[in-house]
Amino acid sequence: MSAPRLGKPGQDRVYAPDFLTELFRNPLDPGYADAAAARRGSTESAAARGWRAWPARSVSLVVVVMLGFLFAVAYRQTMADEPGRSQARSGLVAQIKERENQTDRLSTRADQLREEVSRQRDAALSGSAAARLRNLEASTGLGRVRGDGVVVRLADAPDKADAVTGVGAGPPRVLYSDLQGVANALWSAGAEAIAINGQRLTSTSTIRSAGEAMLVDFRPVTGPYEVSAIGPESMRRKFEDSRNAALMRKVAQGTGLSFGVRESDDLTLPAAPEPQLRYAKPSVSPSPSASGVRSGSPGSSGPATTASPSGGGR
Repeated sequence: MSAPRLGKPGQDRVYAPDFLTELFRNPLDPGYADAAAARRGSTESAAARGWRAWPARSVSLVVVVMLGFLFAVAYRQTMADEPGRSQARSGLVAQIKERENQTDRLSTRADQLREEVSRQRDAALSGSAAARLRNLEASTGLGRVRGDGVVVRLADAPDKADAVTGVGAGPPRVLYSDLQGVANALWSAGAEAIAINGQRLTSTSTIRSAGEAMLVDFRPVTGPYEVSAIGPESMRRKFEDSRNAALMRKVAQGTGLSFGVRESDDLTLPAAPEPQLRYAKPSVSPSPSASGVRSGSPGSSGPATTASPSGGGR
């Protein structure tokens, strides 16, 4: 009896491949071939990318060379212009010093003329009239005075720069409002004459700041600032008990500003420049029968030294 036949009639029978035969026929795994093909493809694409990136590298190199050339030209031009800038700066500094010397000479000449006017005036007036005029000049600041008093010293805090980087936030500075407060407190304590770094204060004086410069009557003063005041013996005690002195001591402790008060047995404060006063004039000329009061310029003042009214001066 014959065995049954599998499959449909007319079809050949298909046998599964033998594993050992296939192993000997293809000894490498198909994954190796795929990896080798992928490696060849990546190498070819990298070469193509390299050829494509070469123009970009060339452009970058050209840009770097051009920038270096421009920097070299700018540096050379800057160094070529440096002598001219240095010469201009030196010329400006020389002009400033010349103007300062000229101002000092004019101030000295003005003091000499004041002394001459004072001598001529004293010779023309009687003794009592001259003494009264000198007292008025001393009280208004237009006459030089001498006497006992106190000196209040204010100075900026020392620069506390970083020891490693050398960078600091900048020291606290004395403000114009500090000088204003000290001057007002001295007036309240009984001061009869006050000067800041030799600049005499009057009823029309101003203490302001312009940038980093401190101005007293539009004249620059630099630190340390010394506010000198002539007055009675009780002036120092009253000033140190004032609110402003307590505030300045607190500020000095918190910020490092220098603030000190000392007595002085012999202070000489210069006279203030004569103020530029303006006088009102009637719009219509008065009739001859009207009052004989007429406007005119005040008499010339001289720098004669006057004793302090409190008795502390000489």
